[in-house]
Amino acid sequence: MSGAPTVSVVVVSRGRPGSLKLCLTGLSRLLYPAYEIVVVTDDEGHAAVRAAGFCDEVKLVAFEEANISAARNAGIAEAAGEIVAFIDDDAVPEPGWLAHLVQGFSWPEAAAAGGFVRGRNGISFQWKARSVDQTGAAHDLALKDVTPVLLTPAEGRGIKTEGTNMAVRRTVLAEMGGFDPAFRFYLDETDLNMRLARAGLATAIVPLAEVHHAYAESARRSRTRGPRDLFDVGASTAVFLRKHCPAQAHEKVMQDLRTAQRRALLDHMVAGRIEPRDLRRLMARLEAGLEAGRDRPLSQMPAIPHPRHWFLPFETRATGGQTEVAGRRLFARRHRAAARAAAAAGETVTLFLFAPGVRPHRVRFTPDGVWEQTGGLWGRSNRNAERLRFRRFSARITEERARVALQRRPPEEVWL
Repeated sequence: MSGAPTVSVVVVSRGRPGSLKLCLTGLSRLLYPAYEIVVVTDDEGHAAVRAAGFCDEVKLVAFEEANISAARNAGIAEAAGEIVAFIDDDAVPEPGWLAHLVQGFSWPEAAAAGGFVRGRNGISFQWKARSVDQTGAAHDLALKDVTPVLLTPAEGRGIKTEGTNMAVRRTVLAEMGGFDPAFRFYLDETDLNMRLARAGLATAIVPLAEVHHAYAESARRSRTRGPRDLFDVGASTAVFLRKHCPAQAHEKVMQDLRTAQRRALLDHMVAGRIEPRDLRRLMARLEAGLEAGRDRPLSQMPAIPHPRHWFLPFETRATGGQTEVAGRRLFARRHRAAARAAAAAGETVTLFLFAPGVRPHRVRFTPDGVWEQTGGLWGRSNRNAERLRFRRFSARITEERARVALQRRPPEEVWL
């Protein structure tokens, strides 16, 4: 990929050092020739970067405020790449993520690009292609295949990109002032999507630019994804409506939000993720957030200046080829040792460990830099497939190898 544009990957982390280390391990194994890593984090995050041995290879930005938009802007200020990409600290990119995502900028008119996001099981998708309307509601977009597509939104809509898997040309982002700090959490990237659309700028969607998003524990949600606080959801919704939605529609949108959140909280309560006593408290926090968002100051965002430091190219740890290790779960220890050794030698490693049965498949990225897929030999990896289909071991390996081949390699290896 000669002449590849330089990319600054910005990671914001707060209070999640373990997640940050795994994210950085994934970023350290990207198959892209010209990227730097900018980590905006608190003291815990700084310690995690040091423990992972990346201190001299990444740009570290100290940041303690609980405001993801302001933190991202601090990262943009240090980003020296032509393109600025974003990933959350509780996400891990596929090895070909950046190479695929940058394809979106092969269109000169593309200001931004976004990819697809898989959930905690590493199989199911959290988000694919979506648009967003002036109320902040997202709507699915049907794409024909995995080919990148350039989209120009209709009036009053934006092309949705996810904060954990998106990129923007730095010149565009800097001139717009980056992310609006009035969105301390929630709808921050959606506001940017609407501002890009209002400026008449197009966005590319690149399906094979994939990240795996874990939804790690935070001040806003528990380890089981039960909500702990809805204040920022309410506040950001009110701010978004003030910026993008006709005033006469505000009350209905807020009432719909209350109804949806109450229904979701009841589901969490039935599932045991929250206690019955939490329902009133969380709804009160949502209401307090809505009230705060109605009065939160909206300021003009100044342009972000040029970075103070030169581009700091990161030397990827993925210096070898593609390696697959496959075997029965019975011999997992032996196969995992072989996979670890190959990853340590610079290989991009996929480990398939299958046991007899129909257990659904899961994919995880290990701290050793291995993509490990486990499940039953006759279990589903595609959740929409039939529940039981008998296959020989060799046929199943061939099938799963083909399923992950595209996103695990740069595009020129699979298309050219």
